[in-house]
Amino acid sequence: MLIGYARVSTAEQRLDLQVDALTRAGCERIFSDHASGGRGDRAGLADALSHLRAGDTLVVWKLDRLGRTVRQLVDFTAELRTKEINFASLTDGIDTGTAAGRFFFHVMAAMAEMERDLVCERTLAGLAAAKARGRLGGRPAKLTEQQISHAKLLLADSAVSGAEVARTLGVARSTLYRSLDRPKGSPKKRYKRPSHIWESRPGT
Repeated sequence: MLIGYARVSTAEQRLDLQVDALTRAGCERIFSDHASGGRGDRAGLADALSHLRAGDTLVVWKLDRLGRTVRQLVDFTAELRTKEINFASLTDGIDTGTAAGRFFFHVMAAMAEMERDLVCERTLAGLAAAKARGRLGGRPAKLTEQQISHAKLLLADSAVSGAEVARTLGVARSTLYRSLDRPKGSPKKRYKRPSHIWESRPGT
């Protein structure tokens, strides 16, 4: 069975284009969300997952309808594969039910790993250079915007702990989470690590 999933970011945007394409592709059921691709608690996606069985295929109009980062997409399709569920993207011409589709995601997984390693290397190199110039007199009171962006990217990987990211940036874990809690100009709120979409699936 083909199960379709469509997503737009805001209530003002329309799903018609995606739904029409999924219908033409032969999807028997189509689920949708009006939500950011970075959210892990999308009700429509959770419903789609609850209807999928081994041998079925989850179909989207375009890859970014499912997730915003390569890491998200790789982790998600890997989870589908463990349940013997295929994944297809109409616009991108990807179908993990084929050898070519599976190879594509192997390449994406390698790229995601390389991206994470490069971020770590750049962060460490920057800290080392700053220390060599005498700019580090102990732990900094706060992180730069670039360091915060790097931290969020690293924390999006479920295999990386907050303690590891804090050590990489040379700050205490409490400093890391305080920086993530309070983006510049915004009120204080507790930082919530990006959740894995499968954690929000009903009944699992």
